[in-house]
Amino acid sequence: MPTREGNTILIRLGIVLSVFLLLLYPLPSQSAVCSIDLGTEWLKVAVVNLKPGQSPISVAINEMSKRKTPSLVAFHSGTRLIGEEASNLLARYPTKVYSHLRDLFAKPYDVAKKILNSLYLNYQIVPESSSSRGVAVIETTGDGEQSYTAEEMVAMLLKYAVGLAEAHAKAKVKDCVLTVPPYMGVQERKGLLAAAELAGINVLALVNEHSGAALQYGIDKDFSNGSRHVIFYDMGASSTYAALVYFSAYNAKEFGKTVSINQFQVEDVKWDAELGGQNMELRLVEYFADEFNKQLETGFDIRTSPKAMAKLKKQVKRTKEILSANTMAPISVESLYDDRDFRSTISREKFEELCADIWEKALTPLKEVLEHSGLKTDDIYAVELIGGATRVPKLQSKLQEFLGRKELDKHLDADEAIVLGASLHAANLSDGIKLNRKLGMIDGSSYGFVLELDGPDLLRDESTRQLIVPRMKKLPSKMFRSIIHSKDFDVSLAYESEGLVPPGAASLTFAQYAVSGLTDASEKYAPRNLSSPIKANLHFSLSRSGTFTLERADAVIEITEWVEVPRKNLTVDNTTSASGNISVEAGPKNASEESNDKSQVDDGIGNTSINDNSTTDLGTEKKLKKRTFRVPLKITEKTTGPAMSLSKESFADAQRKLETLDKKDEERKRTAELKNNLEGYIYTTKEKLESEEFEKVSSSQERQSFSKKLEEVQEWLYTDGEDALASEFQERLDMLKAIGEPIFFRYDELTARPAAVEHAQQYLTELQQIIHKWETEKSWLPRERIDEVLSEAEKMKNWLNDKEDEQKKTSLFSKPIFTSEEVYGKIFNLQDKVASVNRIPKPKPKVEKPVKNETESTGEKSSSTNSSSEEASQNGQTAGASENSADETETTESETHDEL
Repeated sequence: MPTREGNTILIRLGIVLSVFLLLLYPLPSQSAVCSIDLGTEWLKVAVVNLKPGQSPISVAINEMSKRKTPSLVAFHSGTRLIGEEASNLLARYPTKVYSHLRDLFAKPYDVAKKILNSLYLNYQIVPESSSSRGVAVIETTGDGEQSYTAEEMVAMLLKYAVGLAEAHAKAKVKDCVLTVPPYMGVQERKGLLAAAELAGINVLALVNEHSGAALQYGIDKDFSNGSRHVIFYDMGASSTYAALVYFSAYNAKEFGKTVSINQFQVEDVKWDAELGGQNMELRLVEYFADEFNKQLETGFDIRTSPKAMAKLKKQVKRTKEILSANTMAPISVESLYDDRDFRSTISREKFEELCADIWEKALTPLKEVLEHSGLKTDDIYAVELIGGATRVPKLQSKLQEFLGRKELDKHLDADEAIVLGASLHAANLSDGIKLNRKLGMIDGSSYGFVLELDGPDLLRDESTRQLIVPRMKKLPSKMFRSIIHSKDFDVSLAYESEGLVPPGAASLTFAQYAVSGLTDASEKYAPRNLSSPIKANLHFSLSRSGTFTLERADAVIEITEWVEVPRKNLTVDNTTSASGNISVEAGPKNASEESNDKSQVDDGIGNTSINDNSTTDLGTEKKLKKRTFRVPLKITEKTTGPAMSLSKESFADAQRKLETLDKKDEERKRTAELKNNLEGYIYTTKEKLESEEFEKVSSSQERQSFSKKLEEVQEWLYTDGEDALASEFQERLDMLKAIGEPIFFRYDELTARPAAVEHAQQYLTELQQIIHKWETEKSWLPRERIDEVLSEAEKMKNWLNDKEDEQKKTSLFSKPIFTSEEVYGKIFNLQDKVASVNRIPKPKPKVEKPVKNETESTGEKSSSTNSSSEEASQNGQTAGASENSADETETTESETHDEL
């Protein structure tokens, strides 16, 4: 029989195995991850969701079932509108719709104003007054003027985008990856991360747009048969870049097998941050504006009319798209200005002539990336086109001409390749979701960074200004610099050269820090015997997102001192001797001199105690020891100007403002939903009341009274109720339902109740057959349980008969005597009792154990004893005892095996 201890061991073993299996095969995640491609004009969202029955990676659609959404925010009549809703206001209220928000990060007011004016964007911006950053903030007009920073406005877009992802995935979005153009600088990237934090998003990383495209390109390809160079050429709305990417494969061991894993490395990227599709559109805008001004013949320039320019720009965008597929395109703008319509046409040839200089500029990033890499066009396996502006035929022909190719590579979706690739990166970085497909990614920093030191007794030379991050340095990376100095100093981080800085940057310097505590540490340890000059170690971090920061700093002091240690017994053989001069440098965990000091003394004593068995006290002796102390230094950020991040106070204030807006939006949506519900209920109910079926369950007076109430509420809905609160809509909807629900219930029961009764009677008939089968085939079932089922069936039958008789005497205008729900409830109760009887198992037949012959048993025992005696006499008493012990062990093992 199994013992209690054996059962306990088995239970514990089962629990361990269950936990192991759960770790080996994790349960499907209920969360999802997403990627957001926030462009100048559009935003796209891709979702990775491993729920069964859903595509693992897909692009989320917006409320208009579109796969991309305008990157717009608007404020009108006290309401905030985002995306498609904001786009609908653009032509009518251009000064209330805000675009190009991502491009305002860390931009001084004058730079931002220049950008907006060049694009004929006339919304109001002012210098930020709440801090010394001097950046441009957006000032909303109309009801309750309010100002918003670029971080706050972008946070609104990002929260909206995550909402699209969650609605698409029907799950909570846990993590997110955001795409950024390669020219975005450190402070712009920090601004985007701050915006994401304001939106409540956990950003796994920022990923460069070309890396997202490379992931999408390489995820389903095999590079084990040969590596390749691929250039990704992207012309979007506001910028153009060319990225050189090297795809290859390497072998690795997985579960004991050698497998080939694909990878890519971004070798270089060049860009023009001020050249994009909107430059082509502006040429058309200027051309048609001149044409309309001539038609006016009043000397008025429509460029001074924000509404007229917004209308013209909207139609020009469509005209440019038509020219991509046709040689001629019309333009038609109703009431462009002063109630005058504008109609015209333009040929593709004229369009190409207007943009003649753009075609040459567009080749510059491609030429530069080839020249810098030393590769020829024949060395490039493919040139993949992405970005909406690459659809322009003239641009494609210029690229073909330069590359000497008849066809360009268009294997990727020009709009969605980046966001889909970024979603793969999000899945790889997330803890909640993992994909089977693997593709290694090595990206680099788009900018080189220099370190500048300033402080007392620090001379300006090569050591105080040095290149710390070369361009295309691998992301992420850690850097370390050590300087010999004894006083507090300042650290500045800057871009490598003036020729390569983010567009609109106010200064090369993007971060400044004050490092303090070094002077105090030097004064404290200077009187002691320093073995080397005091130095400061600076630790830098180049993050996966491309941001570069000073993470921490510490002072390193090395001291040589005489320390008393126990005298060694020279007669004892010490296999490990203690060195007279030990240098131990503490790791980063030693945050103070006390903990480090203790570890040094312990090390000195420990080495003299090996193989020492003597208890004689020989006294102590002095040894020369080198000690290393690490003292953490305080880092205070002192960045000024547009490169400053949001202060804690500004960040908290921004959170409050956004929370207020979110609550207003929720209330607005709830109000609109309840208004629609009330309107829908009125229309459907009025239609039902006019049908003949409802005459059977309601009186003429009841219907007339209800119709009158519906008319009253409908009239209120389109007059006083236009601007009513959500609670008022809910109150009137509840009032109407209180009148209408009893009528609708009686109507539903008119057909549902007879169906339920018929089902009950049918089951009672089937039950007779079930009981007959029990009595003939399952004789072991207790009679009292069968009688109990028969009794319940009889009660139910009588209840049905009584209720039906009462219902026949009751008017259909009155509340039903019984309902279909009650009938089904009784059927289910009876079915439960039948099922419980049906589950009673058939008893197992009793098996009598055979009685052993006592004489035979005694004989066997005697024979066994004789055999053992003979063996014992041959091998001796000791051997016999050993054999008996082995027999006992074998018996125990056999029992254990049987138990398992």
